[in-house]
Amino acid sequence: MPDSLPRLTVSPWDTHNRELVANVHPPDWINPKPAPRYNLVVIGAGTAGLVTAAGAAGLGARVALVEKHLMGGDCLNVGCVPSKCLIRSSRAAADARVGAELGVQAAADPQIDFAAVMERMRRLRAGISRHDSAQRFRELGVDVFLGEARFSGRDTVEVGGVVLRFKKAVIATGARAATPPIEGLREAGFLSNETVFSLTKRPRRLAVIGGGPIGCELAQAFQRLGAQVTLFHNKSHVLDREDADAAEILQNCFVREGIRLVLNSRITGVTRSNDGRMIRCESNGNSATVTVDEILIASGRVPNVEGLDLETAGVQYDLRDGVKVNDRLQTTNSRIYGCGDICLRWKFTHAADATARIVIQNALFLGHKKVSSLVIPWCTYTDPEIAHVGLTEREANERGTALDTFVQPMSGVDRSIADAETEGFVKVHVSKGSGQILGGTIVARHAGEMIGELTLAIESGIGFGRIANLIHPYPTQAEAIKKVADAYNRTRLSPSLKRLLKAWLSWTR
Repeated sequence: MPDSLPRLTVSPWDTHNRELVANVHPPDWINPKPAPRYNLVVIGAGTAGLVTAAGAAGLGARVALVEKHLMGGDCLNVGCVPSKCLIRSSRAAADARVGAELGVQAAADPQIDFAAVMERMRRLRAGISRHDSAQRFRELGVDVFLGEARFSGRDTVEVGGVVLRFKKAVIATGARAATPPIEGLREAGFLSNETVFSLTKRPRRLAVIGGGPIGCELAQAFQRLGAQVTLFHNKSHVLDREDADAAEILQNCFVREGIRLVLNSRITGVTRSNDGRMIRCESNGNSATVTVDEILIASGRVPNVEGLDLETAGVQYDLRDGVKVNDRLQTTNSRIYGCGDICLRWKFTHAADATARIVIQNALFLGHKKVSSLVIPWCTYTDPEIAHVGLTEREANERGTALDTFVQPMSGVDRSIADAETEGFVKVHVSKGSGQILGGTIVARHAGEMIGELTLAIESGIGFGRIANLIHPYPTQAEAIKKVADAYNRTRLSPSLKRLLKAWLSWTR
């Protein structure tokens, strides 16, 4: 241990986490002397705040950026970056287990060095952290203030005993894991995404509470890395907000891989004993007790609105939904905007990035960009991945929108067959009677890499017929998109048109 610890530490306090903290909350950082007035003060240095600050400064604005914890926010420190490192290691373990199917004699039970998996994650995270570092943003021309911000007026923010005056401000303080009101949970102790990546020893038995994206990703990763995972979810199937066919594929995969699913469950209490943490639950009318070593909470997110003195600034907010904004991301104080998880229902890094770009235009350049105009895809990084963009069938039914739906199973795609990755499909919804793409879901090992084509088509108004005319490299799994577009094109051949074509071909023999 060093002689004097920095203001913030990240467990375990090893070389990699020292490097991380030195970048994103340096212990020797000295806040700058405030400018008389800033074009923009940004509170929160997660993705939304960093993109806003860097973009505004690059356009010549005088910008202050305030962060009380670690720059980079959840995405870098306790979200996207560390989780995808674990997922990559878990996929390597899964591939080793099925190597014999590909003619490669790998161990059916590969030896997993969990400590090495976590060390790799910390090393990679520390390296990536340079992009989000306080020093880099200072070099970009941003005044970086480390400390807790609170509004002291409608156009002022106080941090570290000094006042920052602003023409415009942005609230980008993000969200955190919600803690469900389960009796005994706090006393027994639990993990969240904010603490699970500090593990150095693999839990032998892990309970995951929540069958949404975060819960599913980490449940599968830990199961593949050698833990025995029990996943509790209060609905009848995991990922209940996704396409039901997609969720069923993943749920069946979980069962095959040995994850114990407790669905339609209600956890009534948790107690701690010499053998571990005992979870009492009810599921489908039955009561049961499950004993585990660790509990991971993944049951939703709540916005970080506390401690900002939003009332002083005239900013309305809700403890569940966050800061209230209009379609241009203005709060009830027209000088102040919100972006990212603090105000969005889509709590994705790429959504935070997109809304930050809207804020720059609207706050600094009298823009009129609207959140409602965004086409936002998303992906759950399980194996297979589930990616989606646009309308779901359920949403279309609620709106009374008639659809034509086209599906291409991955089992009919040559590259998927060669890769032994045939589980999944490409499903595309078009407006009934036309080729206007309204939504799509892809289930494939790299679905997140494939969804961009459908996103671009929706964003640009490209009809489904034109996708069939695009040349896709062969063999690729993305060829499934072309195949499903070909299926749409075949429906355009009406019986009368078919007769006309047949007559023409007969005449031209």
